[in-house]
Amino acid sequence: MELGGVCTVHSCGVLCDLDVFERAGRSIITWRLNMFTLIGVGSGVAWLFSVLALLLPGIFPDQFKTHAGTVYVYFEAATVILTLVLLGQLLEARAHGKTNSAIKELLKLAPNSATKIVGNQESTLSIEDIQKGDLLRVKPGEKIPVDGSIKVGAATIDESMISGEPIAVDKQAGDKVSAGTINGNKTFTMLAEKVGADTLLSQIIEMVHTASRSKAPIQKLADKISGYFVPIVVVIALIAFTIWAIYGPDPAYVYGFVNAIAVLIIACPCALGLATPMSVMVGVGKGAKSGILIKDAEVLEKMNKIDVLIIDKTGTITEGKPSVEKMVSTSAQYAEKEMLQMIVALNSHSEHPLAEATLKYGKEKAVQAKAVDKFEAVTGKGVIGEYEGQSLALGNEKLMEQVGAVIAAGLLKQVTDEQKQGKTVSYLAVGNAAVGYIVISDKIKQTSAEAIHRLQEEGMEVIMFTGDNEATAKAVSDTLHLNGYKAQMLPENKLEEIKRLQAQGKKVAMAGDGINDAPALAQADIGIAMGTGTGVAIESAAITLVKGDLNGIAKARLLSHKVMRNIKENLWFALGYNVLGIPIAAGVLYPFFSVLLSP
Repeated sequence: MELGGVCTVHSCGVLCDLDVFERAGRSIITWRLNMFTLIGVGSGVAWLFSVLALLLPGIFPDQFKTHAGTVYVYFEAATVILTLVLLGQLLEARAHGKTNSAIKELLKLAPNSATKIVGNQESTLSIEDIQKGDLLRVKPGEKIPVDGSIKVGAATIDESMISGEPIAVDKQAGDKVSAGTINGNKTFTMLAEKVGADTLLSQIIEMVHTASRSKAPIQKLADKISGYFVPIVVVIALIAFTIWAIYGPDPAYVYGFVNAIAVLIIACPCALGLATPMSVMVGVGKGAKSGILIKDAEVLEKMNKIDVLIIDKTGTITEGKPSVEKMVSTSAQYAEKEMLQMIVALNSHSEHPLAEATLKYGKEKAVQAKAVDKFEAVTGKGVIGEYEGQSLALGNEKLMEQVGAVIAAGLLKQVTDEQKQGKTVSYLAVGNAAVGYIVISDKIKQTSAEAIHRLQEEGMEVIMFTGDNEATAKAVSDTLHLNGYKAQMLPENKLEEIKRLQAQGKKVAMAGDGINDAPALAQADIGIAMGTGTGVAIESAAITLVKGDLNGIAKARLLSHKVMRNIKENLWFALGYNVLGIPIAAGVLYPFFSVLLSP
């Protein structure tokens, strides 16, 4: 950028130096005085004084001259003030521009093309050309192009984009599927039912856009102070000029003019203008060192006032990926290690996401996968095969019925109790009897309980919103002693609930990690993204916790408190030196000590 009235980033919404004076002029005309009033008046007067001193140095009294007979000029001071103001505006504009990045990330979730079926022929067409009622083929690993329902086939769909839950969902013919979600390892045919702006993904994009635009910028504390400070300074400058013009020595009007200018220049908000950005700069740097990335400086002001924290479950409270919680053998014939050997052998042939969790667990326990014959994946139920001459079945109760495996009453009760807590449980049957089970869940992070307790002690309500079922949500809430929870929440539900809390006058922060959290993160007074989450969530949030640790929220709150206290101390210091300096600049010491303060 340049300081000669031309600004290379003007099209981005950043002020150039002429705009500073235009805003200062408008603030005086409308009498809505702010920081720009002080900057415009102070730097403008300093520049005009300097021009006069350069061209007509002889009209100034000796008290304002150097030993060489020249008068001090303030061109560089005016330039520095304007440069700092423009730099602050540039940083602010860049921060606000991040909203568009979130929307771009969301747009990347939709595929560019789809495979359409007409008769026995398949053709590739653009997403924009898909019509309601079209028959589409979705191949393994592809993103689903539009909202609709499965017509032929079955699939395992990763719906974490919508629900936030890491465990993939089994879908059969007639089940609904959503644009942007990811197909597993099977091909299926779907019927397009919602296209274009009607798809759920498009609605999420619009929600993020609307929520981001709806935010009003906070009026800066320095502007509030300026509203009172500017008229006081102008009145003092006029009084100083009048007194010097009437009672001052010759040339009285020059003395009056120079001292009035000195008052206006000393009041130019160098310290007042830097009080906030300097503290914010240090605060943002301290936050980064602690793994707290702060996108918008206003966050440091808002964070100290938050009284409700909304947290997502998966990836925020929990680790965000399915893992084996435990394995239980109910048969004296098979030890747990033998059961694990059978499960690893079966799942080594499976491509289901839950199989990956068991294989990882087996690797941790140093279990090697052995050969399995006659392997078969039974959609929606589990897997079967032969292992060392024995028939094995791993899956849900329906699979046990299919293979004729008997489930003992005690085993059934244990599994039912686990399922009531929202955990995924698979029976293992050997021959015609179920011999145990394996529990897969999303573990709570070790730091979550400590962080939530710490925030609650500071008077903050902590409420969980999750797309998971009621049983799981209640189990997590009870374990962590949360202030409340809501289960089976879709992106629009989270957004509306935050709006409802804000309508009650609550200051709301939202912490999440998924695409489904993006609208809520944008709507909240402060959006907090887990650094381990999706790019969309990070772009939609004002704070990113690099380590994905909720303790970072408590640290951010403490940082906010300290930064705000420092800003207020800086502002009081700036005002204090003005209270002392303005009377001296006006010439109050001259009658007693013949001392004048040079502009």
